[in-house]
Amino acid sequence: MARVDYNNLDLTAPVEARGLRTQFGTNVVHDNLHIRLNAGEILGVVGGSGSGKSVLLNTLLGLKEPDGGVIRVFGKERHSMSDEERRALDTRVGVLFQGGALFSSLSLRENVMVPMREHTDLPLKLMQELADMKINMVGLPMSAASLHPSDLSGGMKKRAGLARALALDPQMLFLDEPTAGLDPIGAHAFDELILELRDALNLTVFLVTHDLDTLFATSDRIAVLVDKHIAIADSPDNVVKYEHPWVREYFGGPRSRAASHGKSN
Repeated sequence: MARVDYNNLDLTAPVEARGLRTQFGTNVVHDNLHIRLNAGEILGVVGGSGSGKSVLLNTLLGLKEPDGGVIRVFGKERHSMSDEERRALDTRVGVLFQGGALFSSLSLRENVMVPMREHTDLPLKLMQELADMKINMVGLPMSAASLHPSDLSGGMKKRAGLARALALDPQMLFLDEPTAGLDPIGAHAFDELILELRDALNLTVFLVTHDLDTLFATSDRIAVLVDKHIAIADSPDNVVKYEHPWVREYFGGPRSRAASHGKSN
């Protein structure tokens, strides 16, 4: 394995990992993985089933400790952060997990308020007003604020989860399969919402997806996770031409060609 130069990291990148290794027991998921997320971009991450896309997202978030390598977030090594620095970092990063991961016993407004309660001491009325603003920001009607997750459609749950991810005005969003389970119309609307929010709020977005339409519609760069590392991270046009068997099969199929053609139009 090549020696990793841990001093040669891009301190301007919101997130960069070098030499990353993750494993569960003897099962190595990532080995000598390098990845960088540039400020203001949407980086789409793809890979086959079991390649460790969600594991990578959780590791970059600090939900799983890496077994090797180094991760820098906003220029600081994650493993050297104090508890106070980690708490401060949590306010700069928003996360939308698969399915929304909403609390079933809480209303939509209360769900959006959860990060505010955890990280701020704002008055209750102000938190409620801010939550309503986030709900409106993601295109949900205010009549939905008092509803519980069981009362929401799949698309509304996704938007509700996104509203909670935006609760603390983060600089960076991690989205895990944000359009999974949505019909084509709902998925397209969510793609448009991601782009609008990125531009309006100057967000940096790490997007894990298997949805080819979402990938081509939103991504500035695509990172391909295969063979336990990132094989390529480049523009969509360059990635689809990359000479690797899995990449050629994934991006050379009719669904991929249709999605890519739709973006070019």
